Amino acid sequence: MSNPFRKRAAILASAAALAMSPLALSHLDEDEFHQSYRQSYFALLGSNFGPIGAMVKGEMPWNQEQLQGFTDDLVAVTSLNILRGFPEGSERGTTRAQPEIWENKDDFASKLDDLKAEAATLKTTVAGGDRGAIAQQVGAVGEACKACHDDYKSKDYLY
Repeated sequence: MSNPFRKRAAILASAAALAMSPLALSHLDEDEFHQSYRQSYFALLGSNFGPIGAMVKGEMPWNQEQLQGFTDDLVAVTSLNILRGFPEGSERGTTRAQPEIWENKDDFASKLDDLKAEAATLKTTVAGGDRGAIAQQVGAVGEACKACHDDYKSKDYLY
């Protein structure tokens, strides 16, 4: 990797980090910390998975280096312990989290583990560079997200 390329990559990574930090902070509400924590986590997931999907669909120019960066960050986000954002009592307040999460914690945790595993597989697949395989694995990550949304996310905020 050439020195000018490293400099550009570092600038791009710094710009991305600065651009994404307001997304995380935009959800911070001291009165509803756990809801804010969850919403920030899911905003970061979407901020990384969205461009990946857009590249695969051709809605955004394919850039292998950016794709790898978004994938690396997606894996990093999925490694966070989001379950600590779902303690008893946090099902009330400004949230789209369905009460079934607290009734089926093991299933919910299993679905989060599935997402983590599919994201890790995506990282390996992206490193291989096969666009067809990448597209297929992006679909698998999307299905893992959808499995949780189908059972545990309300379309509207619950109060």
